[in-house]
Amino acid sequence: MSETLGRVERPAAESFIARRKLYLVFLVFTHESAPQEYKDRCDKYWRQVGEQLANLESKAGAATHVYHESVSEQGEAGLALLKRLHRFSHELVQTRCANGAVLEAMEDAELVAEVSDWERFMMMGYSSSKVGELVRDLYTQALKKRNGHVLSVIDTTLGPGESGLLLVGEGHRLQFPSDIEVFSVVPPALDELHRWLRDQAAQRSEKDETSDASAAAPDAAPEDEPEPVDVRNGEES
Repeated sequence: MSETLGRVERPAAESFIARRKLYLVFLVFTHESAPQEYKDRCDKYWRQVGEQLANLESKAGAATHVYHESVSEQGEAGLALLKRLHRFSHELVQTRCANGAVLEAMEDAELVAEVSDWERFMMMGYSSSKVGELVRDLYTQALKKRNGHVLSVIDTTLGPGESGLLLVGEGHRLQFPSDIEVFSVVPPALDELHRWLRDQAAQRSEKDETSDASAAAPDAAPEDEPEPVDVRNGEES
C-alpha cells in the first residue's frame, strides 16, 4: 500500500507506528548550467521535502535506515560517495545519520554499471530490429536483477516497527513487500517543477515548428509588372 503526503489527502501516520515503514522521496537533480528558474524550483522542492519528511517522522517514527539510489557503500564511505553525487539528498541523509540512522549499501555496483551501460546502448538506436530487441531484453534482465538486490537489502535490514528512508528516481519499478507501509513524500513543488518542464518543452517545440515552417515556405513569387499605359489617352498600349 502506498500513501502520498503533500496532496489533499493525508494518512493517519500514527496508525502505522507498529509496522515497517518506508518513506519514499523522489530524486530531483540539477547542474551548474541549468537555468536559474529550474535551480530555484529544485531548491524549493528539497526544502519542502525536508519539512514534510520531518513532520512525517514526528508522527510515524524517525528513519533508522537510509537507502539511496546508486549508493553501494555503507556508512561514512556511502556518505562520501553521496556527497559527490547529490548535494541536496546528501544534506537530508547526513542529518539523519547524525541522529543515529544508518546509510545502507543498497546497490550492487556491478549491477548498477550493467544497467547504465544497457541504457546507453538503448539511447543509440539501431538499424536492426533484432539487435534492438536483444538489447532491450538484456536491459530488462539486468534491471530485474538490480531491483531484486535492492528489495532484498531493504527487506533484510528494515526490522519490525522500524522506519526507513528511500531516495530513488520517479521511474523506479520497485514492488515492495506487502508488510511494508510505503509513504510517498510528494510536496507541491514537484508538480510545479513538472509544469515548468512541460512548459519549457512546449515552447521549444513551438519554436522548432515555427522555424521548420519558415524554412519550408517557398520564396514569394515576384508580382507581374503592369502593362504600360499610354498617358495621352488613358488606354493601355
